[in-house]
Amino acid sequence: MYIIAGLGNPGRQYAGTRHNMGFNVVTRIADDYKMQITIKEHKALCAKGFIGGKKVLLALPQTYMNLSGESVREAAEFYKLKPGDIIVAYD
Repeated sequence: MYIIAGLGNPGRQYAGTRHNMGFNVVTRIADDYKMQITIKEHKALCAKGFIGGKKVLLALPQTYMNLSGESVREAAEFYKLKPGDIIVAYD
């Protein structure tokens, strides 16, 4: 399993800013692979699915950019993943 986390800042006031590039990347992946980002867990909005036969968790941490590690760490610990199983998209 892999986590693909897109970093950004929650809230409409940050939409379209460079700091939300990670959100944009993960949202595009979700669209391309027909995954809906509707699950609320690990301080993030998430989607679960498969890419290339591998199970993935797409995550949009809902903490601010500088605290996004809290969300990613929580998910990684929950799924017992190694650092190499985590992909982070950011500006």
